[in-house]
Amino acid sequence: MMRTTVLVLALLAAGASGEAVAQSYEPHQHWCEFAALVGPDLAIKGCTAVIESGRETAAKLATAYFNRGYSYAAKGEHDRAIEDYDQSLHLNPTYAYGYIARGNAYHAKGQHDRARQDYGQARRLNASYPDSYVTRGNAYQVRGLHDQAIQDYDQAIRLDPSHALALHGRCRSNAMLGRLDEALSDCERSLRLRPGDPNTLGTRGLAHLKAGRLDEAIADYDTALRVDARLATSLYGRGIARQRKGDVAGGAADIAAAGAIKADITEEFARYGVR
Repeated sequence: MMRTTVLVLALLAAGASGEAVAQSYEPHQHWCEFAALVGPDLAIKGCTAVIESGRETAAKLATAYFNRGYSYAAKGEHDRAIEDYDQSLHLNPTYAYGYIARGNAYHAKGQHDRARQDYGQARRLNASYPDSYVTRGNAYQVRGLHDQAIQDYDQAIRLDPSHALALHGRCRSNAMLGRLDEALSDCERSLRLRPGDPNTLGTRGLAHLKAGRLDEAIADYDTALRVDARLATSLYGRGIARQRKGDVAGGAADIAAAGAIKADITEEFARYGVR
């Protein structure tokens, strides 16, 4: 009877111990899974516990290595991030975003050729990745969050240096922020890829207008309007440029035509820093 009692107590103790271990492991799983929300230190602690647990599948380990690498990168520890991305990609070599993240770490270290190799592999695995960054960049831009927009356009351009829409988007955000040389450079590159695009011409016209190059601005707006005569932004921009050159009547006609197409065009240009 005594032996039976001791055995039961031992089994109960083992069960309680196992339950305690499981409960202590759960927070680490949570920290690792939600790395972007809990912050890098907790994420690193959690993912390390997951990696060292010996109980996870290869797929979950790949995610744990990736999330820990992401967290190291957030702390500026790019070498350690790359080591974890290596492990993640070894376990899951078709994860396109893993190559993007490792490419970003190499880019941060100044190893641009190595970064381009990873970006190229990400693009081969998922050709839509550059477009997804452009889409999010456009959403930031509409909200006036131009620095965030530029970060997404930067990433799209790293993945695809000939992405005309990303170059135009970055040109536009830089123009809004008054970074006019950078804006003009991007618009030039975009127009070499899509010659005569009226929206890009209008954006380059805006950069010229803000820089005080009125003849160049009018020339761009003229070309854009020959393609699409109802581009309110080009009409309004040309109207402002004409007025600043002394053509008050011609400028007023353009501004009125723009207002007839887009009622809030004056407020829009005020947000651009043009009044």
